[in-house]
Amino acid sequence: MNDTTSSDIKPWGGRFSEPTDQFVERFTASVGFDQRLYHHDINGSLAHAQMLAKVGVLTDEEYTQISEGLEAIRGEIERGEFNWSVSLEDVHMNIEARLTERIGITGKKLHTGRSRNDQVATDIRLYLRDEIDSIAAELTRLQQGLCELAAREADTIMPGFTHLQTAQPVTFGHHLLAWNAMLGRDYERLMDCRKRVNRSPLGAAALAGTTYPIDREMTAQLLGFEGPTENSLDSVSDRDFAIEFTAAAALIMTHLSRFSEELVLWTSAQFNFINLPDRFCTGSSIMPQKKNPDVPELVRGKTGRVNGHLISLLTLMKSQPLAYNKDNQEDKEPLFDTIDTLRDCLKSYADMVPAITANADVMREAAMRGFSTATDLADYLVRKGVPFRDAHEIVGKSVAYGIESKKDLSEMTLDELKQFSDTIEQDVFDVLTLEGSVNARDHVGGTAPAQVKAAAARGLKVLAERN
Repeated sequence: MNDTTSSDIKPWGGRFSEPTDQFVERFTASVGFDQRLYHHDINGSLAHAQMLAKVGVLTDEEYTQISEGLEAIRGEIERGEFNWSVSLEDVHMNIEARLTERIGITGKKLHTGRSRNDQVATDIRLYLRDEIDSIAAELTRLQQGLCELAAREADTIMPGFTHLQTAQPVTFGHHLLAWNAMLGRDYERLMDCRKRVNRSPLGAAALAGTTYPIDREMTAQLLGFEGPTENSLDSVSDRDFAIEFTAAAALIMTHLSRFSEELVLWTSAQFNFINLPDRFCTGSSIMPQKKNPDVPELVRGKTGRVNGHLISLLTLMKSQPLAYNKDNQEDKEPLFDTIDTLRDCLKSYADMVPAITANADVMREAAMRGFSTATDLADYLVRKGVPFRDAHEIVGKSVAYGIESKKDLSEMTLDELKQFSDTIEQDVFDVLTLEGSVNARDHVGGTAPAQVKAAAARGLKVLAERN
């Protein structure tokens, strides 16, 4: 008596004498997480079927049956009516089995000239290409918010830091544009990565290609790829594109984490430089005065998650012989979670950044502390003919006097300053003010308000040209 049920029958089961162990079935199945590929799996199958009809492997009638059946299945999935089966292992077999159930034996012809190996590689590339476009849109939206806020805050003076110590005065707008510059490089990396994602492995079959007269250029064109991949062995086993994307994502998250660290500091009572909108913060269950910057903190924490996914994918691929191995099933969960995490973090920042408000008076007062115009005094002396190393010593002594007298350089009288150098004249106060300091750096990339506004305008122009 044969007690094998229909759910035990595998598309590959002809050479097996017993059904798959139930635990092994669950352990090896991927349908729980790869079903998100359904849309791209159906699109890939539609292109493959259209090509098979063109080369004569399918009749026009069979192609029509398959295409109509696949579109009907897409509708079932989108309406939540599709029954996903673990026994059918993955998204590909679930859809193929349902197609055969709907249209009969013609459904079994769809897989002609194709393997799950090139099918999944195609699906992941199609999926990742769309997700890169979605992520790039969020990145652009965040950059637009930064540039617009920078233009509004081009005159807002704040301390610039090195070693988290007051260094020189800058403007808040200039600081925001530093973040934008990082994200600009991130966008370039994403677009460069997209080029290598956008190659079609469809037609490589299991590893060696197929004996059927397929047209790989046709399927590549139908799916919007730049062209087919070159080598069938590499086509089915390559996951460089997923690693490259995750590396780019890890770097974006590292940048967001750096932004987060500054936002967390700046919202603290000790800094009080900025205010975040309430809708992006939470309170304390015990301390009623608290307003916690949860979004920046969580983004900072999620960076480690994405970094971990990068290491996971690198480790996954490091010892794999050609061609496809079951190990590669483990590529999807880290890739999918990286995509979800990055997109959500960028969305939260793109929503939050435009609503940030600066406490300009607090920022300016902080810039007054720490002798932030000391370098300006040194530059002033050099322009008067004093060698830089001598100027450095003169300013150092002036700062020591300021610490003792509790006066900023700009608060000292001319006589007080002249005790350190007779070269100092009344015009020194033109450079010792915060406004004089930032305005003096009037060059491309400098913190002069006019330069900040021009840089923000250039940034917005670049963003507009992306569309």
